Order: sequence, then C-alpha cells, then structure tokens
Amino acid sequence: MNEQHALKEKLATLRMEHRDLDDIIQRLAGQAPLDQLQIQRLKKRKLLLKDLIARLESQLVPDIIA
Repeated sequence: MNEQHALKEKLATLRMEHRDLDDIIQRLAGQAPLDQLQIQRLKKRKLLLKDLIARLESQLVPDIIA
C-alpha cells in the first residue's frame, strides 16, 4: 500500500506541474515579443509530463484478467 501512496503523490505533483506549465505557456503567448523557442521547450516538457502521468495512472489501475 505504501508504493501506491507514493505513486499517487508523484502523480499529484506531476499534474500540478502540468497545469503550471499550461499557465506559463498561455502567459508567454500573450506577451508582445513572442519567444517561440521557450514556448516550444515548455510544450515539449508538458507533453513529457502528460506521458509520465498516463504511465503512472496505468500503474495504479489493477490488472483485470479477461
């Protein structure tokens, strides 16, 4: 049960970082001199986080024998 708790905490942290990146990207996109390189790097990090979140979520779901 301890491992599941650690996974849930890590998942919550990753979700929060994903939301924060979304806010930062929106703010940067609204500024006059757009820094496309920085925005692209943030989007890439956001996609990486999305993949990690999906992987952790699949680890939390119990295997069902069909």
